[in-house]
Amino acid sequence: MRQRLTARAVVVGDRAGTVVPDAVVDVEDGRIAWAGPAADAPPAGDAEVVALPGLLAPGLVNAHSHAPMVLFRGQGEGLPLDRWLREVMWPREARLTDDDVGVAMTAASAEMLRGGVTTSVEMYFAPERIAAAVGVTGARAVIAAPMVPLPGMPPLEEQMAAAVDLAAHAAGDGTVEYGLGPHAAYTVPLPLLRRAAELSREHGMLLHLHVAETATEGADLLAAHGLSVPSLLAAHDVLGGRVLAAHCVHLDDGDLELWAEYDVAVAHCPASNAKLASGIAPVRDMLDRGIRVGLGTDGPASNDGLDLLADVRLAAGLARLRECSATALTAAEAFWLATGGAAEAIGRPDLGQVEAGRRADLVHVDTRDLGFEPVGDDADLLTHLVWSGASRLVRDVWVGGRQVVVDGAVTTVDVAALRTEVAGRAARLAG
Repeated sequence: MRQRLTARAVVVGDRAGTVVPDAVVDVEDGRIAWAGPAADAPPAGDAEVVALPGLLAPGLVNAHSHAPMVLFRGQGEGLPLDRWLREVMWPREARLTDDDVGVAMTAASAEMLRGGVTTSVEMYFAPERIAAAVGVTGARAVIAAPMVPLPGMPPLEEQMAAAVDLAAHAAGDGTVEYGLGPHAAYTVPLPLLRRAAELSREHGMLLHLHVAETATEGADLLAAHGLSVPSLLAAHDVLGGRVLAAHCVHLDDGDLELWAEYDVAVAHCPASNAKLASGIAPVRDMLDRGIRVGLGTDGPASNDGLDLLADVRLAAGLARLRECSATALTAAEAFWLATGGAAEAIGRPDLGQVEAGRRADLVHVDTRDLGFEPVGDDADLLTHLVWSGASRLVRDVWVGGRQVVVDGAVTTVDVAALRTEVAGRAARLAG
């Protein structure tokens, strides 16, 4: 089916912050066939024409998430990361079942779609259940199958082999992609990190791990090896290929130069970093060095939400605060970090922008709201999108041309039933 969407404007999702007023987006076979000003549009032909009263933006790309942790939302409030993990999260996760993960991911995916997030990078248990969940909701996921040494989990070697097998048998249609997710250098032995990197490069998989989230996480490694975590990863041949490092809050200039040299991408998680008092990542320094950066929510137990548009606003504010400069991260760059920039960071050039040839993952934001007034010029539409709490105004969402949110409601799942299930399972896991 061919479809033509007309809108007040299109926010492209590029770094420049391009806004196209009075715009048309043509969708065919799940991809964008044409996008641009209505005055230049080709004949509509037999396409279904849908007139939208607001703006169209690309589906947001959440570059780092543990979305099934909706089961633990709000738990461990006020604890620093190490105590939060050991005293609250890991004991609850030890009681998780695969069914818990499937239900939780379905609910989390619906929550993200409602906020305009069409793709998320997930690092969590039961990766096949995560894939099944997004199959139900209609979203996309890049699933970094976890490698973490926790009680009840198979040996790390088995976890790694299972992830590679999943990747080998994935459908390849752009909906679900599997990668490898070794937790961190302080939890996974370096020889296994090296082997995970080798396998990732061999199979073209994303290698996703946590790096330098807190000021102290690398202290033991530094004492043992005399190297920072980035230098240690480089020395053990972990870098190279599609590497996505989450957080990267505490990196010095030498670490950043290594990231640039090896083209390591960063998943920046400002809300989680702020809530756990981990620090503010040097995003301006990263971008100035040409490091690819995408925005992530982290898990909804450490955020405590999955509202990536809210994190766009926070990312811009924190970057400016860190640098004491109102130009440290522009509104255009902040939105790009959740769209085109995030797509680049995860190695998915088919996503993240409203551009011919890319997948038709689209978000309609209703601009008939006081938060979108006044509009002196077209650029104001992007500015308001970033700064005015626009996620509440998401009205419609398409993934691959299929509409999954209609007039603010997710149509693929029973949200009320999911709420009940999540509440019941969370109560059991809390013990």
